[in-house]
Amino acid sequence: MQPDPFAHALISAGEFPECDRAAVYRVIETRRDVRDQFLPDPLPDDLVMRLLGAAHSAPSVGFMQPWNFILVRDPEIRQAAWSAFSRANDEAAEMFPEERRDIYRSLKLEGIRKAPLSICVTCDPDRAGPVVIGRTHDPRMDVYSTVCAVQNLWLAARAEGVGVGWVSIFHEEDLRALLGIPERIRIVAWLCVGYVDQLYREPELAVKGWRERLPLEDLVFTDRWGEC
Repeated sequence: MQPDPFAHALISAGEFPECDRAAVYRVIETRRDVRDQFLPDPLPDDLVMRLLGAAHSAPSVGFMQPWNFILVRDPEIRQAAWSAFSRANDEAAEMFPEERRDIYRSLKLEGIRKAPLSICVTCDPDRAGPVVIGRTHDPRMDVYSTVCAVQNLWLAARAEGVGVGWVSIFHEEDLRALLGIPERIRIVAWLCVGYVDQLYREPELAVKGWRERLPLEDLVFTDRWGEC
């Protein structure tokens, strides 16, 4: 048998110590989408870079690493983004049945103005060229990879005592014009990022009666769709 020429690059795949495993699961289970509870304190640059480093360590199909991160601290830009969101949010409210609109409008979505930092996460579909390992038959894999980066950042932020809120209620062309994003670049997420001193024990939408968490056992099939 020929020796593995890359053996020097391997590390142990053993499980982590119990305390480390518990910390990982605690971060996952207590992560929340923060809408209004941000504190105004600025985030230190080294902390922001740790969060971005966690995002940049995300898995990506074909190792294409399609993400970019636009750090938005300018209050005027954040106010313009909030205005674009507000217009879209008014449109969104009218899409729900009348009996749900009051609950929808009661949700405080002030993260864009309250959080000291926003991060616009984008996806460059051309980063690894026209043919990418793993994307040959599903062109969406670049966006899925970028979403993994968002999740990494979110979990790292939870461990750092930093809240994150994902704002998706925009017309894309408004953000594209505001931030000078080229047409070929996909806009994946606008994240509001800042310190928080409290989080909801359960997801806010569950606490406020919008929707309950589904039972896991109802979502797991064996071997074929619909078979338990």
